Amino acid sequence: MSEPIRIAVVGHTNAGKTSLLRTLTRQVDFGEVSDRPGTTRHAEAIDLKVNGASAVRFTDTPGLEDSVALLEYLGRLSGESRPERVRAFLAGPESREAFEQEAKVLRTLLEQADAAMLVIDTREPVLPKYRAEIEILTWCAKPVMPVLNFVRAPNSRREQWRQVLLESNLHAQAEFDAVAPFIGAEQRLYGDLATLLHGKRQQLAEVVEYLALEVVDRRRAACRVVASGLIDVAAMRRHISAEDFAMELRRAEFVRALHDDVGAHARRTVDDLLQVFAFRRGDAEVARLPQMAERWEDDLFNPEILREASKRLGLGAMIGAGIGVVADVALAGLSLGAATTLGAAIGGALSGGWKPLWRKLENRFSGVQELTVEDAVLLLLADRMLQLVVALEQRGHAAMDKLRLAPGQSSGLGAGLRELVRAIRPARGHPEWERATENMAGQRASDNRQETVEEAARRLEQLMSTYLSDEKFSDSRALPA
Repeated sequence: MSEPIRIAVVGHTNAGKTSLLRTLTRQVDFGEVSDRPGTTRHAEAIDLKVNGASAVRFTDTPGLEDSVALLEYLGRLSGESRPERVRAFLAGPESREAFEQEAKVLRTLLEQADAAMLVIDTREPVLPKYRAEIEILTWCAKPVMPVLNFVRAPNSRREQWRQVLLESNLHAQAEFDAVAPFIGAEQRLYGDLATLLHGKRQQLAEVVEYLALEVVDRRRAACRVVASGLIDVAAMRRHISAEDFAMELRRAEFVRALHDDVGAHARRTVDDLLQVFAFRRGDAEVARLPQMAERWEDDLFNPEILREASKRLGLGAMIGAGIGVVADVALAGLSLGAATTLGAAIGGALSGGWKPLWRKLENRFSGVQELTVEDAVLLLLADRMLQLVVALEQRGHAAMDKLRLAPGQSSGLGAGLRELVRAIRPARGHPEWERATENMAGQRASDNRQETVEEAARRLEQLMSTYLSDEKFSDSRALPA
C-alpha cells in the first residue's frame, strides 16, 4: 500500500485553511472555525481516506502573522541556499519566540510535507504581508499550489490575486470555495495538484476517480431518501367519522394533526439528507425553509401557495377545496386529489387484489371519511427537496450559517415532477407503506415499496441532471449522474 501524499495547508490567519480541510475530508467537527484571528495555534493532521486507506494526509497549520518581519530576518541569516537559511531560523531562538507560529508552518512544510496548499482569501486586498508570505514559502523548495478561496464572494479580488501569483512564478493555481464549492471542484483540485507532484500522479488519479464515484453514490442515496419520504406522505391515510368530520373544530383538529404528520416526514427526510452529505443534524434549518415551517397549515398546505405551485408545476388552478387534503375519497365529493387517489386504489386492486378498494367502499358505507394528501402537495414537497439536495451538493462543511432556500424558488421542472408523482402513485393504495415517524428500527419495507422507491429515485436523478444542466449552474461543471 502506498504511503499517503503529505500536504501542508498553509496561509495567512483566517484565510480558510481549516474550512478547506473540513470540506475536503467531509468532517464538520475537525479543528475550530471562527472569525477570530489565530484560531488554529498548532499543526494538526487529518486524512482523506480512499476505500478505507489513507490516501492524502493534510496538516492544518497556524496562520502566518508577521511575514514581513520574518522575511527580513531570514535575509540576514547566513546560508548558501534559501532552504538552509530556513533551517538556520528553525534551529535558532527566534523560532521559539517572536516567530513561533511561523516556525510551526515552515517546520511542517520542510519536514513533513510533499507539497503545500497555500490558501488565499481572495476577498482580501493584495498587501505586502501576503507577498512576503508567498516568498517565504518558496524558500522551502517544496511545490506550492495556491488555492483561491471564497471566489464566489461578491467582493472577491480573484483576478488581482491571479496576477500576483503569476508574478511570483506560481502558475499552477486552483479555485475552491470552502463554504460553497462548485460541483466537481474537489476532483479538479487534486488534478491540479498532480501537475506539481509528478511522482504522485497515479495516486492522485485514484483519488479523483474515487471522489467522482462518491458524488454519484451520494446523489443516488439522497434521491432514495427523498423518494422514500415522498412515498411516506403519499401513503398517508387518516380516518375520521362522518360525525366528527361534520364538526368544524373536530375537523380542523384532525386536519392539523395530518399536517403535523406530513411535517414530521419532511423533517426526517431533511435529517436523513444531512446525514447522507455528512452534515450535522440542524445544519439545514427546516423551520425556516419555505413551505417547511413549523406551522405547515400556513405554508405547505396554504391554498394560495398550492394554487401558485400548481400553476408553476402545470396542474392548472384546480387543487381541492382549500384544506389541502382530500375528503370523502370513496365515492362522492371527488376533488382532483380524490379522483387521483381512487384511481390509485383501483390500480392497486387490479394488481394486488380488491382489498384496498373494498376497504374504501366499506369505510364509505360505515360513515368513515378518509383524508389523504393531494398531488399538489407532493409536487411542491418534491420540488423543495430536489432543490435542497442540489444545495447540499454545493455546500462546504465549514459553512457557519443555517442552510435556507430562497423563498418562492422553483426548479421549473413541472413536467418531470408530475412524472415523479405518477411514479409514486402506487403508494396511494398501500397505507402500510407509510413508515412510522418516530423510530424506524426493526421495520422492514415490502419489496413493492422498495421497487417504487427505486423507480422514483431514478426519476429524481434524471431531474437533478436536468436541473444542474441549466445555464445557472454552468460554472459548476456538474458531473453526470
